[in-house]
Amino acid sequence: MNNIQEFLKSCSKDEESYKKLVKFADELIQQREQIKNHLDLLERAIKSDYDSIVITTLELEKPGPRIIYVNDGFTKMTGYSREEAIGETPRILQGPKTDRAVLDTLKKRLKDGNSFFGHTVNYRKDGSEFINQWDIHPLTNDRGEITHWVSYQHDITERKRSEKKVVDTQLEFDRLAEESKKTLIDIDEQGNIITSNKAFRDLIGYDDEELKKKKVWELLSDKQVESFKHKFDKFKPSDFDGVSHNLTISTHKGLPVEVKVNTRLLTIDDQTVVRAAFENKSLQKRIMAMLNKSGSSLDKMFDITKDFRYKLKEDNGSYKFSYVSDSFTAITGISTEDAESMTLKELVHDEDQQKLSNHLKTILSGKPNTEQFRIRGEGGKFIAVIDYAKPVWDDDRENVEEIKGSISTEISSAKTVSKN
Repeated sequence: MNNIQEFLKSCSKDEESYKKLVKFADELIQQREQIKNHLDLLERAIKSDYDSIVITTLELEKPGPRIIYVNDGFTKMTGYSREEAIGETPRILQGPKTDRAVLDTLKKRLKDGNSFFGHTVNYRKDGSEFINQWDIHPLTNDRGEITHWVSYQHDITERKRSEKKVVDTQLEFDRLAEESKKTLIDIDEQGNIITSNKAFRDLIGYDDEELKKKKVWELLSDKQVESFKHKFDKFKPSDFDGVSHNLTISTHKGLPVEVKVNTRLLTIDDQTVVRAAFENKSLQKRIMAMLNKSGSSLDKMFDITKDFRYKLKEDNGSYKFSYVSDSFTAITGISTEDAESMTLKELVHDEDQQKLSNHLKTILSGKPNTEQFRIRGEGGKFIAVIDYAKPVWDDDRENVEEIKGSISTEISSAKTVSKN
């Protein structure tokens, strides 16, 4: 906090303007903390329902939507840190086995402003494959205009493997369900709940023995009981094999929960079983409402003015900016258009040129590197920054064709330095 106050004082022309800046900075910090707490609350609420959450910008045409937020689940699922993911497109997860037809359908659905549900092969940072299931929805502002996309994601690799085994082998139900992170029950042809996994029991509030004494329609809202019960009066496979149902179930405490139920038929020990997978739509609606309520704050929430991202490309022996993020202008006072004719060297303090040279050499040798130096900020004053940069290889991974980095002014010793 002392560093911030010192910085604000150096930017103030008098005591009155300093007080105004302090008040404004306090309001921004409080707003940022409120949004952070809001996100933490959301993440705790959905921890058991989703592996990963990603929020992206709206653009669908090349270079495509840009990732502006990922939760901890994303980093665990993919191996990419938040710093590595933010600013990239979701294409960082794609590879040779990613199904283009699925991606084309996804793009068309989003272009039309619709939600999308599907899965395909994705790739972690280390190159290993996993099957990623998306549930993508638009976020809108107060005028109903779509501003961002939010994607809830599952790694369903183990579930897909287990599905292949379950018809031929006896697999303990809770183990299958816990691995697949699905909310599941199995129902016989008479509508009896013959088994349930922990996720479903947590959702509904009944224990396993209580559920085994119930028919599935006894868990539904009164309006839906008769129509769903009728499906079991004369059991027809076509009513359940690969079919979705939008239902409202009542918890042990009598609370309604809107769910989407995907059913399919399995044969286990010569018995026909309806396996029902539940998606908690009430929870999704609450999340969407909370996120949309923050709609006007989303841009502020992800508008980081204390760092900027960049890319450098070799040009006649010099490395010039081929891209800088919008916050580059806020920090340096130089427009993004003018930056394209500049080198990073032109921004760096004369006394730090050797540091920069060694920094770039390390990256060009194929290794990521972090270095601290000073750059010229708005008004000509020098600012202490930390730069994290890494190489971008060509397709054959033989040559470094680009340098990609992120420069941050948020360091403990950050102070403005006089022009000289």
